Order: sequence, then structure tokens, then C-alpha cells
Amino acid sequence: MQSALREEKFVLRLAKVIIFAVLLLAVGSPVFAEGSAESNALLPPKVGKFRLVSRPGLPTTLFDEVALDVSDLPVPAAVELAEYAGGNGDRALVYVARFRQDGDAYSMFSAVAHNEKRTDIGTQVGTAAIITRDETAFFKGLYLVRISNRKGTPATELAQSLSEILEKGEGDIPVLIKHLPNPDEARKNATYLHSFTNISRLSSAPVLSAIQAEGNADAALATYGQSKVLLVEFNTPQLAGDNDRRVVARIQELWKLGQQAPSAYRRVGNYSVFVFDAPDEQTAKQLIDQVHYEQVVQWLGENPNILKEAEKRYIDTTLGVLVAVLKASGYAALVCLGMGGLIGGLLFSYRRAQQKTETAFSDAGGMLRLNLDELTPETDPARLLRERN
Repeated sequence: MQSALREEKFVLRLAKVIIFAVLLLAVGSPVFAEGSAESNALLPPKVGKFRLVSRPGLPTTLFDEVALDVSDLPVPAAVELAEYAGGNGDRALVYVARFRQDGDAYSMFSAVAHNEKRTDIGTQVGTAAIITRDETAFFKGLYLVRISNRKGTPATELAQSLSEILEKGEGDIPVLIKHLPNPDEARKNATYLHSFTNISRLSSAPVLSAIQAEGNADAALATYGQSKVLLVEFNTPQLAGDNDRRVVARIQELWKLGQQAPSAYRRVGNYSVFVFDAPDEQTAKQLIDQVHYEQVVQWLGENPNILKEAEKRYIDTTLGVLVAVLKASGYAALVCLGMGGLIGGLLFSYRRAQQKTETAFSDAGGMLRLNLDELTPETDPARLLRERN
């Protein structure tokens, strides 16, 4: 009997521990999942057929030879450098930078592409990419990735495998580049600045000293033969108007001084459009004519659709939370079912053992016991002795 009691106490204690662990997992699983996601490194131990072999120190600069002033480019939120090796001995050095906005990532990528004038920007890897004999660089979502060959030429293959596991973000290049003349050709060489404060990084033209953006404008510069088109988009009509007046005044000043002025200039909506080094005035005007401002509605008073927008944001947020809760609840339910089955099995085994123990330790000494005190005429009269006559 003592053995059976000890076994029962052990099973009950085990059941309590398991139930507590299940409850802790169910409550804490969303928190654990979020914490693990934040602590993950940018580069995984394995990418396709390539494995990570070392994490050398981060480089002091992103460029080998800086042809473009990058002092004012956006600072990445996280960076990582790692060396990968393939099965055939190929090796490549991978630099990845994660930014806070897609526009910041593309701004840095276009600076990289600006230095590699030997090749055009394509779409072979990620959202946009440049591929040379020695390296492959690509942009996708919040990420800029540069992969340099160290042994063999695995850079492009490794870049393709890495691109497949990165989030795509908006999944497109900045809209401003699409508003340049002949955008399909422009995207191959365009340099982009996101929320810039110093536009002289794109061009040293004297007229650009009149532009004051203070981080509230984007810019894109593309080449068309010998001509160059600079498109500046200001965030508000007021900012666009103020800069337009300064630019016009600056152009007139350059004419009077006999200094170099743009081949053509025009304000289009919130855009300031410059053409430099055009062969003639007609070519310059034709390029500007291809720029069309995408109208954005600005409400002077209260936005009448503010309730609909708030409702949409609320629904999106609620659905996201609901999906996360359902996932966590599903995992917890599976664990609970598994633990329930385990506890049930233990209890069943305990009951069987208890029944065997009760049979072995019967107070009848293993012999047949007659419960005469329970035998009455109402139960089985035929088994009672009858009185003799």
C-alpha cells in the first residue's frame, strides 16, 4: 500500500509541473517569439548551399573608391559582415545593411551603383541589382547587400539565395524614378536621394545652391546621352514654391554673371525639373515635357475620410494581433493535448497498478470470502437453509 501511495503522489506532482509548464508556454509564447525574432542576426548560418564560416570586423567604409560624397547618406539601423563558403571551396564576403525605410536603402544602393559606372542597374537579383565580375550588389525592401568574390565566382548565386529569404518591403523602386523621362531607361543609371539635406552630392551645378530642403525632399538624377535630368520632389506645395522662386532668381543671377546655368528649368507641381548639358534648348524642353507630376490631394481643413482611414488602420492592426494570438493559441493547444494525453496515460497506469495492489493485499488471505451479513431473503432466498419439520 505504501508503494502505491508514493506512486500516486509522484504522478500528482508530475501532473502539476506539466500543467504549470503548459500554462507558462501558452502565456509567454508570443513574447518569446518576438524576443527571438529581434535577437536574430541579419545573416543566417546557412544560405542555400553556402555556409557561414566567419564574421570578420565591420568595414570602415562601404566603398573601395568613393566617387560620390556619402557623408550625408542615411545611417543603417543594423549592419553585418560575414564570409560564406560553398561546397566546392568557393568563398564570398557578404555585407548587409538594414535601414529604417525602403527609400533609405535604395538611396545607399544607388550610391553604390553610381560608383560602378561599368554596368547598369538591372533586376536579376532582388528588386534592383548591379553585377560585375568581382561583386554583386542588390536592393530589396529595407536591405542593401554587397557580395564580393574571394575565391571563385559565387557572388551572384549567393546573392540570389540570400534575396529569397529577405522581406521584399514595398517591392518596388522609388516612385520618383518612375516619373523621370523614359523611366525604363532612367532606372538603369539613376541616382536617388531620400529626404536629403545636401543635394550637391548629386551635382556641383551652381544653381543647386538655391535649393533648401532640410530633409523634406527627394531627388533623382538620370543621364540621357550627354544630357542629365535632375528631378526634385518637395513634400509640400509651399516648400516647392519657395524653392522655385529662389531657383529662378539664382538662374537670372548666373546669366548676368556669365556663369553656367541649366539648359532648361521648370516647376511641375511639387517638382523642380532641371536639365543640364543638353545639346540644344529644344532637346532640353522635350525632356522636361515628359515629366508629369502625380497629383496628391491636400485637405485644407479636416480630412472627410479620416474615420475611414482610422477604421482601416484599426482593422489591419486587429487582424495582425488576432493572427498572432491564434498562432500562439494553436501551439499552446497542441502542447496541452500532448501533455493531457501523457497525464491520462500516467493516471491510467496508476489505476491499474492500484487495482492489482488491492487484489494482492485482500484481507481474506487469498481465500474466498463469504459476506454472510449481506445475504438476506431479499437477495437470494434459494441459498438460505430451510427450517426442518
